Amino acid sequence: AYVIIAKYVWHLPLYRQESIYWSRHQVWLPRQTLAEWVELAAQWLQPIYQQIQQGLLSRGYVQVDETPIRYLAPGHGRTKLGYLWTCGAPCGDVVFHWETSRAAACLEKIIPVDFSGTIQCDGYEAYDCFARRRGGQIVLAGCLAHVRRKFYDARETAPKVAGWFLKHFQNLYALEAKLRSARAGPKLRQAERASLSQPVLARVHRALVRLKTQRRFLPRSLMGKAIDYALGQWPSLLIFLADGRLEIDNNRIENAIRPTAVGKKNWLFIGDAQAGERSAILY
Repeated sequence: AYVIIAKYVWHLPLYRQESIYWSRHQVWLPRQTLAEWVELAAQWLQPIYQQIQQGLLSRGYVQVDETPIRYLAPGHGRTKLGYLWTCGAPCGDVVFHWETSRAAACLEKIIPVDFSGTIQCDGYEAYDCFARRRGGQIVLAGCLAHVRRKFYDARETAPKVAGWFLKHFQNLYALEAKLRSARAGPKLRQAERASLSQPVLARVHRALVRLKTQRRFLPRSLMGKAIDYALGQWPSLLIFLADGRLEIDNNRIENAIRPTAVGKKNWLFIGDAQAGERSAILY
């Protein structure tokens, strides 16, 4: 248990733990032994992992994101790129899935065929492709944080226009913070958003359409890309208004991914593709 916590919570690679046990305590635990313990623990924990996954997906609303992680590919003499796909429910459980690609087919393995509900995600096209294959069973809710980031990145080249949009996004988030501090339920959240958030979003949409029509910014400029991304995501961005269970963005699932981002700065890559699945279970 200590070895697993050290690796997956404190981000200590096994080779470093091997060195610590020997240099500080004169206990010789070879790295291979530690790796076997990790594998054994993942096997023991797999039933719990599956139970968490079933409970998570039974809610009808999950947030999904993915993060790249390199792994060793025997025979290639180099690392290849794999992905930890992460599913979570706000204020609930989180489940990691290991895949060696970022294709829409990965989602077919992660989301069961009988799932019906809302998936909140960013604008990556794999989600659209997956939702179309499921034939209307799944609604894709957008992430306002991703839209906001693009305008934030454009503030140096177009400070006045970017500032105007950022101010409106700030107002939307101020309402969300107020609802969160009041511990508002879904019905109150839906009513407050309809009254206060919807007019702000309508104003933002009118401005986006006007800027796009007037062609004030080149499509390849940062502001042009921000405008196009926002308009492309617009229908999905409005879905949270009609459902008080939904969040305004995908930030909670991105925060759940953060420990893996810290970890891979220390251990750099996963030993092999099978080790990726073990890591997903233990995370």
